[in-house]
Amino acid sequence: MTKTRKLTEIAVAVAMAVVCSFIKVWEMPQGGSVALTMVPILLIAIRSGWVAGCACGAIYGVLSLLIAGVVYHPMSILLDYVLAFGLLGLAGLFKKNLSGLITGCTVGVAGRFASSLVSGAVLFAEYAPEGQNPWIYSLVYQATYMVPEFIISVAILVLLFLKARRLFEK
Repeated sequence: MTKTRKLTEIAVAVAMAVVCSFIKVWEMPQGGSVALTMVPILLIAIRSGWVAGCACGAIYGVLSLLIAGVVYHPMSILLDYVLAFGLLGLAGLFKKNLSGLITGCTVGVAGRFASSLVSGAVLFAEYAPEGQNPWIYSLVYQATYMVPEFIISVAILVLLFLKARRLFEK
């Protein structure tokens, strides 16, 4: 694959992720939603490798931040946007078979989850109800939207893998 083609595919995936971010099934009050945003980023990671996937995710994170236009804490720029979505690219570390796809998606989303978990517990602890551990609050908050989005994303990618395998080949 040429460098130009890879950059073009990353750009198209970022654009698709931005469009998907506007189609929300569920939106949380302090940020986060169930959408199909992760599908194009995970697809690029699986198709082109972890470096391309991390770049795609980080670029999407920056665009998502610019679209949202709200920064509650300077570290949230890194933890909630650039790093969180960039870590989705870890899905590209695994083989291009069905078990590698599922494992890769799990690892990539776990990376995003971990970044958001730290952000929620450290930067947004004041949103936790009085007396509740901010780590538990953040864990439950992040899981509320990220687990359903993970399940939907993996289901879509598995269906694409089984029905349109050429999408996963360079």
